[in-house]
Amino acid sequence: MNDRFLRACSGEAVAPVPVWLMRQAGRYLPAYQEVRGKTSFLALCKTPELAARVTIQPVDILGVDAAILFSDILIPLEAMGVGLEFHEGRGPVLDPPVRSRRDVEALRPIDPQSDVPFVLDTIRILRRELAGRVPLIGFSGAPFTLATYLIEGGTSRSFVHVKRLMFEAPGLFHRLMGLLAEVATAYLQAQIRAGVQAVQLFDTWAGILARRDYEEFAFPYTERILAGLAGLGVPRISFVFGGGHLLDLIGTGSADVIGLDWRTDLSTAVARLGVGKVFQGNLDPCALFLPESALRERIKTIVKEGRRARAHIFNLGHGVLPEIPPEKARLVVDLVHEVSA
Repeated sequence: MNDRFLRACSGEAVAPVPVWLMRQAGRYLPAYQEVRGKTSFLALCKTPELAARVTIQPVDILGVDAAILFSDILIPLEAMGVGLEFHEGRGPVLDPPVRSRRDVEALRPIDPQSDVPFVLDTIRILRRELAGRVPLIGFSGAPFTLATYLIEGGTSRSFVHVKRLMFEAPGLFHRLMGLLAEVATAYLQAQIRAGVQAVQLFDTWAGILARRDYEEFAFPYTERILAGLAGLGVPRISFVFGGGHLLDLIGTGSADVIGLDWRTDLSTAVARLGVGKVFQGNLDPCALFLPESALRERIKTIVKEGRRARAHIFNLGHGVLPEIPPEKARLVVDLVHEVSA
């Protein structure tokens, strides 16, 4: 088995540096488009055979060192009792939005075995079909990010409804966050029992928070999840997009690996948190539009900076863009392996 990714997660400096890409199974791949063209996004997430197929595609096409389960962070929210639809050009729509005490009280915890069995079935298929080639990563949205979608009813630019509830009714907001932490913990525990070998918490929108608000309203609930996964034998990765101003606080947490977006240099992260941390990241996804020579230099810099840490896993600072040519994604993987060998 190619276990470089898992060894790096445990703090071992390995060569070549392991690499996987967030959103590595997606619209930029013609093979994915072929599958997706025959079904809706939500149906794809809920059909284990198809979800497993698109999960494996980038392993075959790109040569990455880990597979990440194909699903969506919003899947558990539907199981909590909120309508979920995905619309082209608009993204997810959650209806009704959660903005009152009655709305929060209407939500329910989930039983992963009965509420999201298709996710667990996908994991079992993947462990069988990957046959130990590379590890499988499971994931969940972090509570604050899940709360933004519930409260806003979808994506947002201003997050005014989220912050209004947070500031006007902090007790109710904490109650919602506690429930979401409970749901995410149960969801990830079930994924681990089904066979994932690492998990990542995606906090896509926590970067909109001031440090004091992240410390009060978001960070404790991420830590609650990580504590609920301790001792289960899998690495725990925490990724806060736009979280450079939160880095010293994130560094006090219990995540085994800290993910970085491209706005925080690895050298800066190491200097602020120390050489004993394991980091993941952090090439700007748009850097894949660079010519090969310039892309190589960017990758060499990140790999060099990553050597200052206890261990480093190469990734993008966010997901692969739909406009990226597949051959450029493959080139990134090849260059990382080449320059870090």
